[in-house]
Amino acid sequence: MNDVLNRLAAAAEIETRYWDIQGRLHETSPETMRHLLASLGYPAATEAESGASLALQEEEIWRETLPPVVVTRQEQEIVVPLRLPAVGGAHLRWQLELESGAHASGEIAIGDLAIEARGVCNGAETHLRRLRLPAQPCGYHRLHIEACGNFTVDLIITPPSCYLPPGGHRYWGIATQLYGLRSQNDWGIGDFTDLRSLMEWAGINGGAAIGINPLHALFLDTPQDASPYSPNSRLFLNPLYLDVTAILDFAESPEARGLVEPGHVRMTRMGEIIDYPDVAAAKLVVLERLWAHFCAAHGNDSDARRQQFREFVARRGRDLHHFATFQTLSERFGTHEWSRWPQTSRKPDTLEMFSPEQTTRIGYFKYLQWQCEIQLSAAAAAGKSMPIGLYNDLAVSVAAASSDHWANQELFLSRTRVGAPPDPFNENGQEWGVVPLSPRQLRATGYAHFIALLRANMRHGGALRIDHVMGWERLFIIPAGAPPSEGAYLRFPLDDLLAIAALESQRSRCLLVGEDLGTVPAGFRERMAAAGLLSCRILYFERDSDRFRLPREMPQSAAVSVATHDLATLRGYWTAEDISVKARLGILTGDFERQARDERSRDKHLLLQALAEEGLCPPAHDAPWTPQLADAIHAYLARSPALLFMVQLDDLTNEAHQANMPGTIMDYPNWRRRFNQTLEEMATNPVLTQSMAIIAHERGP
Repeated sequence: MNDVLNRLAAAAEIETRYWDIQGRLHETSPETMRHLLASLGYPAATEAESGASLALQEEEIWRETLPPVVVTRQEQEIVVPLRLPAVGGAHLRWQLELESGAHASGEIAIGDLAIEARGVCNGAETHLRRLRLPAQPCGYHRLHIEACGNFTVDLIITPPSCYLPPGGHRYWGIATQLYGLRSQNDWGIGDFTDLRSLMEWAGINGGAAIGINPLHALFLDTPQDASPYSPNSRLFLNPLYLDVTAILDFAESPEARGLVEPGHVRMTRMGEIIDYPDVAAAKLVVLERLWAHFCAAHGNDSDARRQQFREFVARRGRDLHHFATFQTLSERFGTHEWSRWPQTSRKPDTLEMFSPEQTTRIGYFKYLQWQCEIQLSAAAAAGKSMPIGLYNDLAVSVAAASSDHWANQELFLSRTRVGAPPDPFNENGQEWGVVPLSPRQLRATGYAHFIALLRANMRHGGALRIDHVMGWERLFIIPAGAPPSEGAYLRFPLDDLLAIAALESQRSRCLLVGEDLGTVPAGFRERMAAAGLLSCRILYFERDSDRFRLPREMPQSAAVSVATHDLATLRGYWTAEDISVKARLGILTGDFERQARDERSRDKHLLLQALAEEGLCPPAHDAPWTPQLADAIHAYLARSPALLFMVQLDDLTNEAHQANMPGTIMDYPNWRRRFNQTLEEMATNPVLTQSMAIIAHERGP
């Protein structure tokens, strides 16, 4: 039985064993394989079921006359696999519809195509042959074939690598959490206007990019669930980032302005920790009034703003309609947990007709996305003089109860979750609460959802960070409700995903950065580099045995930084504030805390040695924390040949606490901390100006 089960799992791209980051071999349990196989559509609860599913899987291959999609590189011969009956027509006719509108066609004798393999489909012998066509330009094309029937295949031709800025310059930018920005006019949370101000300030000081947390839409009915990495949709934006007062309807509507309570807004603005429910309540009541004003004042079909809104709705199409419908149903049923909705509403294609009031409400949620698009576009435009500009972030997936999952259920493995195997940072492994896409269905649909994700998140950016990019090769999948130790790796079509990313990257002139931290498969970084994706390199981890790597030893094809949102700030690292917090929360206790403090003391000594070797500080065994030490560390990283150096705004402003503490939920204010200075104070702070000048000098012209 295990042999059949293992063969079935391997055929379904489930890894039956894996090596963890510490070099230990893990065997996938039969129970895990059965669960994951069932999620993929291959029942395997018994030996008979496993055998039947294996036979089905093997025959499925031969039932596929043409693959749903063929992805190949520019200037390469196009090779299309064909599985045709042994007894069939004598000729094959093909017609190629190029994205440009051009056509090409031809005819060939089937007997002239060599038989490469033989199989059986529905009891009949079937032959694998390959149709070879001349190279075509990059783009999304359609190939029609007439041979024993009529068939169509999507043909995606891609450039050899992703976009990279020309000229070989070394760039630097500022990474921040948008929600944490403070200004004289915010409503208790950073907004798109603040982002525009930050981009203008950074550009004046020589910065090439502003990196931000994912701006994905979260859940408006539970605004306290603030993690940008557990989104409602990766296709749409979080309306809590709207600057309500910057919407044109706000200036036109006295009723909306009358809803603003200046005293309450001032109190909210002063808080060090974001009160998301309070922010949501304050903003949404005004936004609803703005929508009502828009409907009344701009309802005429000939109205210019009404036409702009309709154009936006048409452009975003089915995805926007499903997203807005999901928001409306979440309100109607009092929860976004759509598995608890009435059966007739659990899928978009089973919905009943909406009342006029519900249709208007759907329009409201589309209006919010329109305003998000307008304001994010304006913020990005403020960085047009920057070589890169806005640097967005794409989360690894969406929450199980998300709009994206509800609207595309066939694309997701609903009974599983994404996570990570046990490693030195978490001996129990991790379960991230997000649901994975199905590689099988991605391919079957011509990668349409993957393409839409890239386009939505590249739309206004010059760079895009791909969270947990190793998921493009394999994802650690856990049966829903099981501990992470019961997970297994599921393989994804890396070559196809990299190729499509290259095409979208070149079209958007958007460089890609792959977050490749944690358990990285052998050879993966080399494949990333060959495809033109930058690797993430974090100072804390850039170690070679008992020393820190020198700047010149770091790769050119990389984005380097001191830390990430999940790690200690520089000040927190140097003062061991992160260790103290973990000790207070019970994450580190006893010998583990002492060991962490001893290791931190040693690491600080090694970093001081590295700084001294670069002439950035005098030799010392230890040193107190100072902003000047931060400047030396930033100069150290800025000297690297890496294409991009991102400095954390937290480190420029001398913050002690990190944005997120992995392993905690309510015990630590994850995703809720605000900066200790406003943007106006930062812009006039000579210490920050000097720090950026040091970085700009080290990066060169």
